[in-house]
Amino acid sequence: MTATARTPAVATSGKASGFRPDIQGLRAIAVLLVVLYHSGVHVLSGGFVGVDIFFVISGFLITTHLLETLAAQGRISFGSFYAKRARRILPASLLVGALTVIASWIWLPPLQMQEVTKGAIAAAAYVPNLLFAVQGTNYLAESSPSVFQHYWSLGVEEQFYLFWPAILGVGFWLLRRSERKLLILVTVLTIGSFVFSCVMMPLSQPWAFFSLPTRAWELGAGGLVAFLVRTRAHWLRSPITGILSWIGLALILTVSLLYTEGTPFPGLAAAPPVLATSLLLIGGAAPARTNTNRILSLRPLQWIGAISYSLYLVHWPLQVIPQAHVGEDDVLPLVVRLLLGALSVPLAWLLFRFVERPVIRWKFLRRRSQMWTGVAAVACSIALVATAGGAFVASSSESTATQRTAQDAPLTEMPEGTSYVPANLTPTLEDAASDNPEIYANGCHRSQSSTDSSGCQIGDNDAAPVVFLFGDSHAASWYPALAKLAREGRIRLDVNTKSSCYSAHIDEENDGVPYTECAQWRQGVIKRINAENPDLVLLANYPGAHEELVADDADFASTWRSGLESTIEDIDGPRVAVMADVPHRDETPSICLSAHLQDTSECAASVDEALEPDLVQAEEDATSKTGADYLNLTDYLCNRRDCPPIIGDTLVYRDGHHLTARFSAEMAPPLWKKLKPLLD
Repeated sequence: MTATARTPAVATSGKASGFRPDIQGLRAIAVLLVVLYHSGVHVLSGGFVGVDIFFVISGFLITTHLLETLAAQGRISFGSFYAKRARRILPASLLVGALTVIASWIWLPPLQMQEVTKGAIAAAAYVPNLLFAVQGTNYLAESSPSVFQHYWSLGVEEQFYLFWPAILGVGFWLLRRSERKLLILVTVLTIGSFVFSCVMMPLSQPWAFFSLPTRAWELGAGGLVAFLVRTRAHWLRSPITGILSWIGLALILTVSLLYTEGTPFPGLAAAPPVLATSLLLIGGAAPARTNTNRILSLRPLQWIGAISYSLYLVHWPLQVIPQAHVGEDDVLPLVVRLLLGALSVPLAWLLFRFVERPVIRWKFLRRRSQMWTGVAAVACSIALVATAGGAFVASSSESTATQRTAQDAPLTEMPEGTSYVPANLTPTLEDAASDNPEIYANGCHRSQSSTDSSGCQIGDNDAAPVVFLFGDSHAASWYPALAKLAREGRIRLDVNTKSSCYSAHIDEENDGVPYTECAQWRQGVIKRINAENPDLVLLANYPGAHEELVADDADFASTWRSGLESTIEDIDGPRVAVMADVPHRDETPSICLSAHLQDTSECAASVDEALEPDLVQAEEDATSKTGADYLNLTDYLCNRRDCPPIIGDTLVYRDGHHLTARFSAEMAPPLWKKLKPLLD
């Protein structure tokens, strides 16, 4: 992504580097795919493979440079190499990072600055990819992405540059200066990384996507092409070889049109774009009569290719910050997103013209000890951290409530909601995300890796009816209300909840791989229900998560109905009730409210957006067919117009679709009103 397009122009061993206009054009295609994809051009649903194209190009260019250095000098000057990389990569990336932080502070809701700060610090430490892997980010499906999310690929490349020169340099020395043996070593490492990527896909898609060990094979593939074009193989100089570049170009266009957010990626799916780029690099080195060089050398592509690194850096915050400013629920029109993508081009040219190029040629650093480049790099990284820290402190000092208070009134149907953020709001906006039911802290709510179906019990009244709560985290959201009823002696509660695991019989995925722990846990709970024969089983779930949990969701309403019917039919004896899901939205209300203290209606979800009629109908049909009951408390959460985020002095949601523990507890009376007839 960041190396210059200077490589051997023909396949001759030891030949000095020359400019490859076809590579510059290929970089233009790669960055345009990414920019158009992020700008919402749905026809290029696989435009994200542009990053993979960059990886192969970078591996090819860097390996070519290092092999030439080894051939000419017998060793690699690591200080010189890292100094050049730092001057090439860091000035533009760290400046864009600092400007992104400032823009976020100006336009994003104050509560969002914590995530911005995390991203900035990770970028300054050259590990943004690891941050997103740890957070379990789904790059292809993230609805509220980090403003620094595109820095993940820079993290992979920076980490690759850290290890690759040492591998080649030490390997060259240990293998007695044999380039052929070094090729074998690189081949083994590349294949090993590819296999590891495929192995990690069923274990953790985020780590397979973001980590260096699972992505290094793509840069290694470019390295193998670098070894290849340095040979004297006759076929490389044949005009027929140029046809490979046409095959590669066609393959890139094909995957860009056919791949989607649902494509399991990277793993095996990353092989076609990597192979296509490799074919373009090989074919581009052949005589120009039969290859794609004439197209790739067109002046517009050459210009875009020259600014491609800067364009990649600036285009993402231009898309993310305006969207976050207006709110994730109000999706920007395609024409606006395209205009933002177009605006990134002149801004990228300014960054290229006045930052990227001048720093590379800056005589002050080039003529001095490489230590000065290192000192400058560390200073710039510290400056980015300081900027992020300052913006976070400034945003933290902003008020997140008005000076007015609100009354704590009993819940009623068709609530109008509180039109402002009250000073006595509970929980506060800052505490909203952590206002979880106590079963998260005491281990009763099962994690994704757990298969423990033993459940947890609460309630001391032996004469009270037994209620089994069975479902995912949305079932857990109802725990405070049910626990309150249990403590009052009205019921005895048996809690059976597990993260991202439906109580409905549906084949689910976790991070893009089969969620076998869910199926095992679900069967265990059903077996225990049938053995203990409670008075009532409450099924509660978040079917809105199907886009991430179910691979084939073309007709999810039918799938949801069938899954519920199957579970209800498997429960032998006890009465069963299905709880209607709570309203949901794309945006976290507390973040939105921090920017709209005086007008909470800006953060309310309309009834049409917050509820999914087809899923409600599926649940009603499933309960009707099986003789189960359907409990719908939506009228206590929404009026005829919208679903307010604050009712009385209570914040309703801790995120886009989970109730706060405080509000759930307040729902105990209306919930008991629904439950009591089923238990009499």
